[in-house]
Amino acid sequence: MSFLRKFSSQDLLYLAILSAVGLAVKPIITPLIHLVSAPLMIPGGSLAGGLYMMWIALAISIVNKPGAGTLVGLTQGIVMISMGFFGSHGAVSIISYTLPGLTADIISIFFKNKSTLYFHVILVITANITGAVIVTLVIMRLAAIPFLISIIAAIISGIVGGIISYNIFNKIKSYNLI
Repeated sequence: MSFLRKFSSQDLLYLAILSAVGLAVKPIITPLIHLVSAPLMIPGGSLAGGLYMMWIALAISIVNKPGAGTLVGLTQGIVMISMGFFGSHGAVSIISYTLPGLTADIISIFFKNKSTLYFHVILVITANITGAVIVTLVIMRLAAIPFLISIIAAIISGIVGGIISYNIFNKIKSYNLI
């Protein structure tokens, strides 16, 4: 529990809100993305992942403390498992939610300024590729070509998610909420 001591109550509140919003967005976006991804035989999570992972980038840039992304991912994974939403991932959900946050945290170490468009885009792409690799290799066990298509979809979606994350971050800052 000493890991949590570096976070203030306000930090934890931001992380909880961003975790919840990330989970709330998923059932709304997933069916819409599957309308496009299913006919193209692209894993929907790769294509929609940028819209899920942008909340991790927001958490890291708002809280600006090591472990924020990991904590968001872990919280989401625990909530999904505890609510019984195993989906096709089962217990691997803990890993598929936590590792993108962890990789985003690791990448964020290399950035001083966490409020740039470049930062948000790179973080969301990294988190989304991590999630796509876990799902396509461990769960779906896709062959090389579908795997590469999934990674390309994850990159494109990550760019879109990063741009949206950056714009949300700036809007929150303009309202002096952070």
